[in-house]
Amino acid sequence: MKAFTKLSSKIIPLPHTDVDTDQIIPARYLKVIDKNGLAEGLFDGWRKLPDGSPNPDFPLNQTAYQDAEVLLAGDNFGCGSSREHAPWALMGWGIRAVISTSFADIFRNNALKNGLLPIVVSEPTQSALFSLCEKTPDAEIEIDLLTQTVILPDGEKIPFEIDTFSKTCLLEGIDQLGYLMKHEAEISAFEKERGK
Repeated sequence: MKAFTKLSSKIIPLPHTDVDTDQIIPARYLKVIDKNGLAEGLFDGWRKLPDGSPNPDFPLNQTAYQDAEVLLAGDNFGCGSSREHAPWALMGWGIRAVISTSFADIFRNNALKNGLLPIVVSEPTQSALFSLCEKTPDAEIEIDLLTQTVILPDGEKIPFEIDTFSKTCLLEGIDQLGYLMKHEAEISAFEKERGK
């Protein structure tokens, strides 16, 4: 897993509420059991027109957002089924963080376990960010995980919450197993002591 410390990026605006995991990655893409190639199916129903050609109005198809790593979404992002493929598809496309006022619990947990940072902000902050995207599409924000802040172009700092365990794993670029393996010596010593 790639470590997450600081990130500077433009924001991809997706002002839809209740975006479910089937909209993030449709079920027809779930035949794979690894992460490879899932970016192709990301928001497939919105990225493509009925004839299969790219929808020029969808932000992910626009040149301005091709290198952006932050998605700004409406309320209740990631609701629906518990597919882990949703954060895989987002990360496969290059998104490292999603900002919303709320996330479905299962999506949030799956995201954190896979290195995708879900950031909860207030409704006024969400509105201000959408306005920023509209007025200045090439504006960049900075996300500093160590200080748990989103830094706006004018220097304003917006704090966000994250649990200590998830923060540690993201900062070190490890998953839950990697965290346990860091303590292998202590685990072995404990097992040896218990075996006496």
